[in-house]
Amino acid sequence: MEFTGSSYDGDYKNGRMEGMGEYTIPTHTRYVGEMKDGMFHGKGELHFPNGSKYEGTWEKGISKQGKYTFSDGLEYKETDWDYCDGTDRRFYSERCNGLKPAGESQLTDRDPPRLIPVGCYDSGDGFYDPNNRVVKDYDGNFLRNADDQEHEWIVRTCRKSWDEFIGHYPRSSTLEEKRTRDTRAQSCDVA
Repeated sequence: MEFTGSSYDGDYKNGRMEGMGEYTIPTHTRYVGEMKDGMFHGKGELHFPNGSKYEGTWEKGISKQGKYTFSDGLEYKETDWDYCDGTDRRFYSERCNGLKPAGESQLTDRDPPRLIPVGCYDSGDGFYDPNNRVVKDYDGNFLRNADDQEHEWIVRTCRKSWDEFIGHYPRSSTLEEKRTRDTRAQSCDVA
């Protein structure tokens, strides 16, 4: 385990992990539960660094049944999943606590949202720096290098640390002002 960066604290039998134990892998994901012959076997929970968890029943290292719970308490359902579908785009915290008043939009499920370092994106499990293509967790620890596909997805969809104002044109207060602007624009095109 020293070679892989993993650690184990628990029962052993014949030099193998067996009984109750806690196994931690280098990404700080922890398995707490029953082990047999060096594998997850029986009831156990995977605890992820972002606060979410998977509770399951394992056989020879393979999950046979279980449930995933997000860090905010939302339980994933394979069927009848109605969270964040086409008809309801609220965050889970908004479903639990209600919507904020008009003009006070909630940007993330976490309120207030995390402050994103300058030039970076919030990738959901940490901050992404597009200059070096590295994702670090919210505590600044290395998570992974982003490949081209992940880079494109983050840049296209994730919250960034800066604001961009695009496509906004002040409305004219009168129709006459609009006609004046249009006339000026046409005369500039001719010149």
